[in-house]
Amino acid sequence: MKIYIVYDSEGDHTKALARSIAEGAKQVNEAEVFLDHVSQADVYKLAEMDAIIWGCPGHFGTISSGLKAWIDKLGYLWAEGKLVNKIGAVFCTTATTHGGVEATMLNLITPMLHQGMIIVGLPGNIPENALYGSYYGVGITCPVESSAIIPNEGLELGRALGERVAQITQSFTKEKYGDDQ
Repeated sequence: MKIYIVYDSEGDHTKALARSIAEGAKQVNEAEVFLDHVSQADVYKLAEMDAIIWGCPGHFGTISSGLKAWIDKLGYLWAEGKLVNKIGAVFCTTATTHGGVEATMLNLITPMLHQGMIIVGLPGNIPENALYGSYYGVGITCPVESSAIIPNEGLELGRALGERVAQITQSFTKEKYGDDQ
């Protein structure tokens, strides 16, 4: 099963979170994980993927311009239904506690719903998400004054999301294609 993680990042925060998501996904057997900055990401690869995870820094509660421009290139995939029933998940980082983490994730989910994708979040019974996370995906606050790029709790959430997406994708692809996949 193929999982594509696409991220926009001006610094290292969102990049570090994307890498932790990839680490989590790789914990699941048969997961083949691709990780690209949006400037290198290929929209033509998406039709070949079983799961797509995208994320960015929150810019005033919405999608960064770099990722939004990339998402806006997906119209032909929508017209041909190429992403229908693919697994999708989202993540973002912000510099302030109330910097629009959940608003950004909801804005990231919307194009996935338009594409007919199946959205995977993090339920509260996942230990990493019980007190620190969000149900919509992974949203991390990375205060500018902090010495850590991302707090350990954030990296744990990233790994938890990656693993959950890979597990659900594995289950879904086995059901769709049989155990040969």
